[in-house]
This record gives sequence, structure tokens and C-alpha cells, in this order.
Amino acid sequence: MTRSTQELQDITLLGNQNVVYQTEYAPEILEAFDNKHPDNDYFVTFTCPEFTSLCPITGQPDFATIYIRYIPHIKMVESKSLKLYLFSFRNHGDFHEDCVNIIMKDLIKLMQPKYIEVFGEFTPRGGIAIHPFANYGKPDSEYEQLAKTRLFAHEMRS
Repeated sequence: MTRSTQELQDITLLGNQNVVYQTEYAPEILEAFDNKHPDNDYFVTFTCPEFTSLCPITGQPDFATIYIRYIPHIKMVESKSLKLYLFSFRNHGDFHEDCVNIIMKDLIKLMQPKYIEVFGEFTPRGGIAIHPFANYGKPDSEYEQLAKTRLFAHEMRS
């Protein structure tokens, strides 16, 4: 099953050799494409081991692996645009918890997924590691219950 040129008309970053890397938070860079299997429930997982942002107080860099898992509905995020979007946090000053929630909310706005979760495994600084987890399930659906179940069962790491 191939995609038509019309289906791909909104995908502008993939294959583009002249992409400008944003260094300030840029949610507008995210691109989506149609899910050809909206009746199937399946997870899409992204592991982003090179995420960086800045501490909003000290300006020091924070490093993390960001894990994004979602069950698509009508739209899916294009991976190069996601990479460039995550790169745009490089000079963004925010707390770890804020970054994870912002990423999740921007992806919800873009795709309206059935379910999504974002987990940030931040490198320890000052002897403390922070690992925020945020998730969302489509309201009034079985995915809303899935979100509650996964949130309350989220694993604690020692």
C-alpha cells in the first residue's frame, strides 16, 4: 500500500537537505500524516536519547532520553519533524516536568491520538534524577481508562 503524492503534500522536512535547525522552542515545526490503519490499535514508540533543554534558573543544560508512545487515531507524527521539534528545546528554559507535559500536549494538539504517554529519563544533576511521566487517553473512551491505569501503575525506578 503506497501513499499518493497528495497524501504526502504536507510532509516538507523529510528528505529536505536545507532544513534549518531551530534552537528555540518551535511547536509549529511538527508535521503529521494520515494513519492508514485508524481502526487498528497499535503502539508507535519513539526513543529520543539526545534531548536537551536548559534549567530555567541556572541556565545549565539538562540531558534526557525522552520516550514517546502513542496509539494513533487519524493522524501520526512524522519522525523528522519530531526530531527537529525536540531539538528546538535546546535553548528552552523549563523544568523537566514542564518539558514532558509540553511535548505531550503539543503532540495531542497535532494528532489527537487515542492514547499517548511521554516519559523523560533525565540525567542526574546535583545527585537527583528526575523522571517525569505524563499521559492522556481520549475522553469518554476506553483509552481514558487506559491512561488512568498506566499512570497509577507507572513503574518507579530505584
